[in-house]
Amino acid sequence: MEKQEDIIRDIRTRCRMAMNGMASASMRERGLTYKLNFGLVIQQIKDLAGQYEANAELAETLWKEETRELKILSTFLFPIDKFSPDTANRWVTEIPNQEMREQVCLNLFQELPFADQLAIAWGNSEDENIRTSGYWLLVRLLLTKKFEGVLTADYFSHIWEDIITENTFLRNSALLILKHIGRQSKDEANLILEKVSIYKDDQDLLKQEAYNSLDFEFEFFWG
Repeated sequence: MEKQEDIIRDIRTRCRMAMNGMASASMRERGLTYKLNFGLVIQQIKDLAGQYEANAELAETLWKEETRELKILSTFLFPIDKFSPDTANRWVTEIPNQEMREQVCLNLFQELPFADQLAIAWGNSEDENIRTSGYWLLVRLLLTKKFEGVLTADYFSHIWEDIITENTFLRNSALLILKHIGRQSKDEANLILEKVSIYKDDQDLLKQEAYNSLDFEFEFFWG
């Protein structure tokens, strides 16, 4: 049986051979900083993952790496049936940036049988980064119709503050989940708009943006 260090060495070699320096530099310019970034596109990483067997121990080791491609690989290689709520609650605190948040939600978190429970709990966390991940995961669950039941804005204790925060990723994810909640029910969309209508002519541009973004979304969706 191939040793874990040999597998990781092989993965690193394959990543190095496929390295795209321009893509890596472009990511750095957009604020995606990693200790090492080979610049592979997601499809290349997904194809690479297909060459290795899913393995929890290997995935854990790759997740701890500060190399972009290895970290993303871990989200493909962790067996779903071995990924526990405790592991999820640890991983969510270790997400380094928005790209990794999107990848771990898309490739791993949304496939978990307890994903909806995690997402609700995270969406009510006192930690802003965890809330961002909770909202983002819920968006994925709604998009893929994996959330059972009807979600309302009342599920979240910080949502109205989060849509006007200066934390860009938190603000965008909070607005996005409200848009998807409003798509489930016209009544819920109206309740959301009523709640944010106080921001319609506010001097604070973030508050104006929150209202305008939701108003445009629901006008477009519901007509």
